[in-house]
Amino acid sequence: MKKLAPLPWDIRIMNITSGVLVMAVLCLSLGATAWWALRHPVFAIQKISVYGDTAHNNEVTLRANVMPQLAGNFFTLDLGQAKEVFEALPWVRKANVRREFPNRLRVQLNEHQPVALWGENTETSMVNQDGAVFEANVDDIDADQLPVLSGPAGQSVLVWQMYNYVKPIFGSVSIGVDKLELSPRGSWRVQTDSDATIELGRGTQEEVGQRLQVFLKTVSQVTSRYQRTMTSVLAADLRHANGYALRLRGVTTLGNDGNKKP
Repeated sequence: MKKLAPLPWDIRIMNITSGVLVMAVLCLSLGATAWWALRHPVFAIQKISVYGDTAHNNEVTLRANVMPQLAGNFFTLDLGQAKEVFEALPWVRKANVRREFPNRLRVQLNEHQPVALWGENTETSMVNQDGAVFEANVDDIDADQLPVLSGPAGQSVLVWQMYNYVKPIFGSVSIGVDKLELSPRGSWRVQTDSDATIELGRGTQEEVGQRLQVFLKTVSQVTSRYQRTMTSVLAADLRHANGYALRLRGVTTLGNDGNKKP
């Protein structure tokens, strides 16, 4: 079989050159197509489809509040940045953002579920189901049904956990907890639905719970001496080592001369 003679060098150079030119033309065509796609108005984000929790947000409010903050179109939009924009909105706890061809966003919302008011600014600060503090308009909910929690910054989870611990203990004697406060020094204070202030002192849940249970089991013995019930308790201080101090409505330990009664 006769061997084919190698192509002359000038023909080989022409073939290589033509191949390079074809590739360049293809790259330029693809680049031009991509540039057209990136800038064509048909791919600009025009609609947001909202799913999940929408009690406080809908497509109209989201479009008005979010669209001006979104940069890019279907291809260039940064989904991470878009997620941050959605989660910065009031009531939004988590957002899952996806593209829908050619110009839509699909957003799955998870809203904060308020379980308590927080701190002094109870018009906007609330605690959600995870114990985290979030800001929103309290007028959007029935705030009268929520307890008030307070404590140092960053301690809302701890306060929420303690609330859930002591609430059923009080509930066992038909007392509701309206407020629970953690002081900067780590001491707990409760205000009941009968407007009694109870100093629970420091300690773990178990330590606080033990003092509280002793108090609730024995306080009726004290109140009955004065023909009173638990609803007559004005204040109680459980921080004493071997007992507690108690104040009852309508009962005083002072005589008419201002001295303590024997």
